[in-house]
Amino acid sequence: MDVLYFAWVRERIGHPKDRVETSAGTVRDLVEELRGREERYAAAFADLTALRVAVDQELADFDAPLDGAREVAFFPPMTGG
Repeated sequence: MDVLYFAWVRERIGHPKDRVETSAGTVRDLVEELRGREERYAAAFADLTALRVAVDQELADFDAPLDGAREVAFFPPMTGG
């Protein structure tokens, strides 16, 4: 699965994308796996209320299932103006 990072999430992790093999059942499970990788990931995912997620380019929540997902993207909330 491809995991994409945008805006400050990408800056904290240091690159825009990871290719991961995961047994995570939900987005939240995937986040826990990523947090355990190293400090950069732990910092990027420290506050989930500051993040939004999309699974296969559809907005989702952190309890969304990952069964069959090909892509998960993490990004800050969008603001309008």
